[in-house]
Amino acid sequence: MKRVTGIGGIFFKCSDPAKVNEWYKTHLGLDTSPYGAKFDWQDGGEAANKGYTLWSPFPANTTYFEPSEKDFMINFRVEDIVALVDELKKEGVTILDDIATYDYGKFVHILDIEGNKIELFEPATEE
Repeated sequence: MKRVTGIGGIFFKCSDPAKVNEWYKTHLGLDTSPYGAKFDWQDGGEAANKGYTLWSPFPANTTYFEPSEKDFMINFRVEDIVALVDELKKEGVTILDDIATYDYGKFVHILDIEGNKIELFEPATEE
C-alpha cells in the first residue's frame, strides 16, 4: 500500500499573514490570496494526474496546529486515507481526529514521534 504520495502543503505561523503574503508576492512573485499560494503540477507529466501544493501563512495565535507547539505543519498527500489510518492505528501512531470529508478531499491529523502535528490529505478524484 502506498502511504504518502507527495506534499500537499506547508503551513506556518507568522505575526502578520497579510504582510507575509504581500512580501512573497512582491519579492518572489507568488500569486497569493488570503490563504497563501497554490502551486499546480502534474504527476509524471501526465495531464490527467493534476495536483497542487499549498503554501499558507497562518496567524501566530492559530490553534490549528495544536496539540503541537511547533510553528509549522506539513500536509502530506495520501492515496487511501481510510486504509492508511487503519494501518497507523495498528502501528500505535496517535490519530488526533476522525477523517473529515469535503468536496475537495479527505483529511485527518496525526502526531509524529516528536509531537509534530501532521495533516494527511486524500484529494478528491477531480481536482
